[in-house]
Amino acid sequence: MNRAFWKEAVVYQIYPRSYQDSNGDGIGDLRGIISRLDYLKKLGVDVVWLSPVYKSPNDDNGYDISDYEDIMDEFGTLQDWEELLAGLHERGIKLMMDLVINHSSDEHAWFVESRSSKDNPYRDYYIWRPGGPDGELPNNWSSIFSGPAWELDEATGEYYLHLFSRKQPDLNWENPKLREALYKMMTFWLDKGVDGLRMDVINMISKVDGLPSVKRDDLEPGRLAGGGEYYMNGPRVHEYLQEMNREVLSKYEVMTVGETPGASVGDAILYTAEDRKELQMVFQFEHMDIDAGPGGKWEVTPWSLKGLRSILHKWQVGLAEQGWNSLYLNNHDQPRMVSRFGHDGEYRVQSAKMLATLLHTLKGTPYIYQGEEIGMTNVKFPVLEDYKDIEILNMYREKVTEGGGDHDTILKAIHAKGRDNARTPMQWDDSANAGFTEGTPWLKVNPNYKDINVEQALADPDSVFYYYQKLIALRKEHLIMSYGKYELLLPDHEYIYAYTRALDNEKWLVLLNFSDARQTVQLPDELASVRETIISNYRDEPAAVERDTLRPYEARVYRLSN
Repeated sequence: MNRAFWKEAVVYQIYPRSYQDSNGDGIGDLRGIISRLDYLKKLGVDVVWLSPVYKSPNDDNGYDISDYEDIMDEFGTLQDWEELLAGLHERGIKLMMDLVINHSSDEHAWFVESRSSKDNPYRDYYIWRPGGPDGELPNNWSSIFSGPAWELDEATGEYYLHLFSRKQPDLNWENPKLREALYKMMTFWLDKGVDGLRMDVINMISKVDGLPSVKRDDLEPGRLAGGGEYYMNGPRVHEYLQEMNREVLSKYEVMTVGETPGASVGDAILYTAEDRKELQMVFQFEHMDIDAGPGGKWEVTPWSLKGLRSILHKWQVGLAEQGWNSLYLNNHDQPRMVSRFGHDGEYRVQSAKMLATLLHTLKGTPYIYQGEEIGMTNVKFPVLEDYKDIEILNMYREKVTEGGGDHDTILKAIHAKGRDNARTPMQWDDSANAGFTEGTPWLKVNPNYKDINVEQALADPDSVFYYYQKLIALRKEHLIMSYGKYELLLPDHEYIYAYTRALDNEKWLVLLNFSDARQTVQLPDELASVRETIISNYRDEPAAVERDTLRPYEARVYRLSN
């Protein structure tokens, strides 16, 4: 058993804009986070992952960085950040920063120089291409945020690549001077005491030579296509990550996780196998695509436990011997997990606890997204104007305003999958704006904050919060949660996810009901032995005759006798 802090840790993600406002401008900030550090200590988390707080014009809420070595004015100052770091460290909590190095803002000094002339020394820091003979785009790739992945720059008459917003030009990793500048920036933060790096879309930094157009038989001339096969997990990505490890990461005690859309189990092993010296773990997205139809994310289709279990099981088995799993069901880019995978009505509390049990008893490192620990839900804003996310607004324009699609159908998809579901302000209490701000919040608060908030959760011994606290404490006490061997049970059950974890002479049994009805479990005889309850999300123990019947969204974890 090769023990490591990052394998045993529990990570809590903060989306700063929505966590806590300290000055009444309606925008969460660093001093707001500082004021809530004792809350994080009480929860028991080991690491805080901070979404970007760098200087940014905020076209994509901080993921468009204009200065990598300074703090966004809305969030505070570098001195505030240093105070936050010290406050976390005083409480035994590490800090993981977001590292956004596939692209920068178009307002970054490098890009301002790059676009000024074709012979500028910074020109090659970005990816420029001339248009076709008739002014057509350099290729037919589409941006992940809708529309073409190319923007014409009038000054030089060439196009630059932007896989995301047009204000997020892609950096050219082929240029060794660029890589050197990025490594210097990473060293700046690690020298300040940063304990971890979450690397945004890190598997997109290497593009296929020649940037070819997507070719498909069904693709009409002039139509855009995804292009992901030419920029995800590209030809030099492992070379770059090994260089980064050699030049920077290996010199520090640092926790690393790479966001890798489109990565397979095989890809993940290449990124995270310890002898390859790249990253420690990745965020994979296969389970996040489970309710996406043939038309993609916004074509919402029903998901099944069989499908979800199959994906999670594949990754558990695939990374069992080499590599490491990141365990999550929501984050700042995904809808709230209790609304998506649980039940945000009558069984909200039970299903929130059940999903938490899943995340904390699989093998891997659990990630908690702010508000998850009190069971926050999706929001259903009735009008489009209440949404702020660039992905939502671009998609609506493309599909409805320009494409003639049905408004109600698209709004329903936004309610289910929109990123603003995760970005509504943290619900601290039942006062105005949920205690998030004394001003007007940058994004409206979910109207259910009077019933779902931290103050209420802390006053209720049976709340979702205290269940998370108990799961985190159990993880600190029992190495089996981090290192135990995973084995699937009942692979064909429609509603029950069951598995065991085993380490040395200890064996645990996990039973999870993913339905709003009672479900009967028929286990192998060797698992029907005397059981000691480790944790359960219902207050009362089931009657002896019902030990193999799970109530709606029930979760039980047992220690089995030898």
